[in-house]
Amino acid sequence: MDRDLHGYGGNPPRARFPNDAALAVSLAVNFEEGAEWAVADGDAAAERVAEIHSVVPAGRWDQGTEQQFAYGMRAGIWRVLDALERHKRLATFYMCGRAVERSPDIARRIVQAGHEAACHGWRWRPHADYDSREAEQADLRRCVAVLREVTGQAPAGFFCRGSESPWTRELLRGENFAYTSNGLDDDLPYWADPAADRPLLVIPYAFDSNDMKFFHPNGFVRADDMVGYVRDAIEVLLEEGRRGTPKLLNIGLHLRIVGRPGRFAALARILDMLDSYGDRIWTPRRIDLARYWQEHFPPR
Repeated sequence: MDRDLHGYGGNPPRARFPNDAALAVSLAVNFEEGAEWAVADGDAAAERVAEIHSVVPAGRWDQGTEQQFAYGMRAGIWRVLDALERHKRLATFYMCGRAVERSPDIARRIVQAGHEAACHGWRWRPHADYDSREAEQADLRRCVAVLREVTGQAPAGFFCRGSESPWTRELLRGENFAYTSNGLDDDLPYWADPAADRPLLVIPYAFDSNDMKFFHPNGFVRADDMVGYVRDAIEVLLEEGRRGTPKLLNIGLHLRIVGRPGRFAALARILDMLDSYGDRIWTPRRIDLARYWQEHFPPR
């Protein structure tokens, strides 16, 4: 497959965000709990990425890991929703279909609060794992169907764990998705295959300004580690925006991670920080950013 290593080539579009904001900040919350690998659900092995590396042998029931995930739905979600409501911020929730199926009332409440429900695949798995286009399409449609049934809306955006498959974007076009976020290579949206009959918008995501760094030994330890990192990113990008090239900053969140009290302090302080910048920062849902980009920078 061809790789685009150059993107905008040092000449990014000069976006003019609402209220002349110099930066767009996307709050992306991952809604995955209940869709991870679990022996209790019939999977061959349990998920290994959690607070600690599990000592339970592969193939055995791993109660501890299941409970670490369950914390996100039992406790974390309520802290996150309350904080977003108090700060009047809307987010995009990347929802796994299996998680929505198991927690429909929570998913419905999220959308009723005005947040966007986007597709995070049927299970919390890399789409690169699919052996066939047909199997991936079936699970993609399954996720769309349950989100539509539970929330009343079909998802317009997509993001999967790990990597897309070679045919994911073709499937997304066929299923009328507006954008994918499996792009870790830019600070601005861009069109994939702009000359195609149905170009697909890529709204990049990021793993650096992401609470998953609390799970990595070279990442965040205390809440202020993440707050300071996000503040530095905002200041760098605000300066670029003031010079005429506004960018996008992604803040990735997970209910079972940032929902824990010691890490929730990071989200609380980040939301306070965003408030302090006023109209200099625009915090759209990703579907709102997609609509803005389609209007102002359509594919050529």
